[in-house]
Amino acid sequence: MREPSEARRRRILAAVQSRGSVRVTDLATELDVSVVTIRRDVEELAKAGTLRRGHGIARSLRAPEPTPAPPPAEGGAVALVVPERHAYLHETMHGARTALEEAGMRVVLHIAPQVAGAERPIVERVLAEDVRGLLIAPRWRTTAAELADDWLAAVRVPLVLMERRPWPGSALHGLDSVCTDHWYGMHLAVAHLVALGHRRIVLAARDDSPTARTLRAAFAEIASYRAEIEDWVVVLSAADAGAEAPSGQVEPSLAIAAGWIPAGVDPGSALHEAGASRIAAAAGGWRPRLSGPPEAAPALAATLREHRATAAILHGDVDALMLVQQLAEAGIRVPDDCSIVAYDDVVAALGSPPLTAVAPPKAQVGRAAAELLLHRLATPGEWRARRVELIPDLKVRGSTRSI
Repeated sequence: MREPSEARRRRILAAVQSRGSVRVTDLATELDVSVVTIRRDVEELAKAGTLRRGHGIARSLRAPEPTPAPPPAEGGAVALVVPERHAYLHETMHGARTALEEAGMRVVLHIAPQVAGAERPIVERVLAEDVRGLLIAPRWRTTAAELADDWLAAVRVPLVLMERRPWPGSALHGLDSVCTDHWYGMHLAVAHLVALGHRRIVLAARDDSPTARTLRAAFAEIASYRAEIEDWVVVLSAADAGAEAPSGQVEPSLAIAAGWIPAGVDPGSALHEAGASRIAAAAGGWRPRLSGPPEAAPALAATLREHRATAAILHGDVDALMLVQQLAEAGIRVPDDCSIVAYDDVVAALGSPPLTAVAPPKAQVGRAAAELLLHRLATPGEWRARRVELIPDLKVRGSTRSI
């Protein structure tokens, strides 16, 4: 079904505001419509005073002035490696590309397919070419996959991880990285719902990326210490949202190190306590050994009713839109019966109702990663690795209300 022009123009405006400026041809490709259609939409948005038109470019009215980076030495290129079919990192990639091109650097884009270890052969090919630096966002569906990528620590060109925070103490911990402060993003979501009077909250989240695992652990921590919250639980946001978990029981030492079980609590008994399974699930879907196969995550509507929850946080946006539709089919109205906060804000504004969402600074993460790489290229020699975190925003829309 053809997308309504109003919805398409909202997507155009969101893309322009997040990136600062976008080529008309790029918008046509991303939205799968003709260049003529995009030009007409941009013209109408410009007439409405919501963006500026340029020659083949749409520009934001509030685009920040780019921070100048030291000019890199002549020659070479920067390689961008991102996963395929990842709308969130698509915006991050655009932010990085824009900053690099503004600095006069040639950019070479490589898309990693959705298979384990896909990044390594790509990087090995890149290093055989005239490449001076690397910006990469590995998929890392599991912690084991991240730890297996320790070869990245030996890459011979300057490298910056985008929207990835390496496992503490791992071989990658000393690499440059730029990431959203997702703990703070979860804090914004919970604090917003608590301020509206919600005391029983469900997190329906993915479990197949570093961001997902961070959000689950952050929610468990925040919900556990906030006295206002009476009950909370974590479920998967979709049937395909979980990463493959190792077989067998969780190693107690790993559980404690990861913060899944408080220090001083016996791991063997803690994993069987009523609340501990929720903390373990929130921290990455790990489960104690059971006598049979692990149960599938319950449907969100059933979980809301079982826990008498009045609010839910949903990660990510596409799953959120589908879950809101499923709630409506189950007779649960948003926001009358349940307030919803989405996490990612890629398409949350297009929901019915438009979803309140935590909006990570996706394009700014890419730009900051590119600027960090440019500074490193311009200052060879001794370098102390830097980890940069950017604060997300909360976009309040029509899916949350007070009770």
